[in-house]
Amino acid sequence: MVDKSDRKSPPAALQEIALAFRRIGWISLWTQVVLGAISAVILLFAGFSRDVAVETPRTGTGVGIFFALAGVIGLLVSIYWAFRYTRIAKQLQSANPVNRPRKADTVQLLRLGIIVNLIGMLLTIVGAEAIAGTLLAKTLTLPQATGAVLQIDPSRLIRSLDMLVVQANTNTIAAHFGGLVASLWLLNRVSRQ
Repeated sequence: MVDKSDRKSPPAALQEIALAFRRIGWISLWTQVVLGAISAVILLFAGFSRDVAVETPRTGTGVGIFFALAGVIGLLVSIYWAFRYTRIAKQLQSANPVNRPRKADTVQLLRLGIIVNLIGMLLTIVGAEAIAGTLLAKTLTLPQATGAVLQIDPSRLIRSLDMLVVQANTNTIAAHFGGLVASLWLLNRVSRQ
């Protein structure tokens, strides 16, 4: 049996990296959870409350919501990745050097975290573009009021729900950006050692 006094504590630089992984991992995780939960609720609400009679068959809103939800699913993977950063922090603080991850493995994990956030951000941006294009088309097809009462097709109006979907996309992009910044910062920190 190995005595605890025989084990060496990790070097100071490694302890600093472990602390950074723990702090940044938790900050990234909770930021993404909050923004992602808000986005998911809004998108699910929008998906289930769309009035089929009001929507036109060629609208891009459905495609936009699909890609936005795909971005939220990517965000779930990113949240898991942020949680993994907190577990790496524990491994880095291990007194037994065998339990500590190698630098190359840690760098690879950080690179995968960057890729996950970039793919999620790309999916969300595609969704945002589809929704923004649909909303632009709706505004451009509205007749200009000249003082007379106009009969307007309800499918050509921008609803508050449409703006909520835009907000949900913005939140998801911000969450992916936060995860990306966290991964890049940690990669920079690990690469300097």
